[in-house]
Amino acid sequence: MLRVRAPHQRRPPSPVRRKPVATDPSASIALRVNGKDVEGRAEARTLLVDFLRDTLRLTGTHIGCDTSQCGACVVHLDGVAVKSCTVLAVQAAGREVRTIEGLADADGSLHPMQEAFRQHHGLQCGFCTPGMVMTAIELAQSAEPLTPEHVREGLEGNICRCTGYHNIVQAVLAGAAAMRQ
Repeated sequence: MLRVRAPHQRRPPSPVRRKPVATDPSASIALRVNGKDVEGRAEARTLLVDFLRDTLRLTGTHIGCDTSQCGACVVHLDGVAVKSCTVLAVQAAGREVRTIEGLADADGSLHPMQEAFRQHHGLQCGFCTPGMVMTAIELAQSAEPLTPEHVREGLEGNICRCTGYHNIVQAVLAGAAAMRQ
């Protein structure tokens, strides 16, 4: 027969030794950014764009929409242009990331694509420019010769609310030509 005790008759709980609960849900992430080995901590859910901006303080990569629509956050991951709002920081561990800050030479000379955007005024407010430049570099590295139509198609994932894209297309064509020299 099961005997039920009244609350005041119950034995006190025995002291159980428990392991302390980890209060830091972040993990260490080591990667190569703009040619330098870096390490930082981030939660598993942290997006690469947030890791770059908040942890590494590389604010040239912009957050425009957080939904993969605008392209302001494009970086190169192992040489491929990706929207960094669609990549988890932990997915970049052990990989090579190049941001807009990593394009200019050590002496401050602009990358040919950056210089072409400057010369052809391929920007107005400049918010979309880092993502446009990073995407344009990948376009310029393609085997196909670039045409205005090819550039417009290649930039479909990058939105500029200020321009009619004419100067951007001209800048990409000029930048691609300069990169081939």
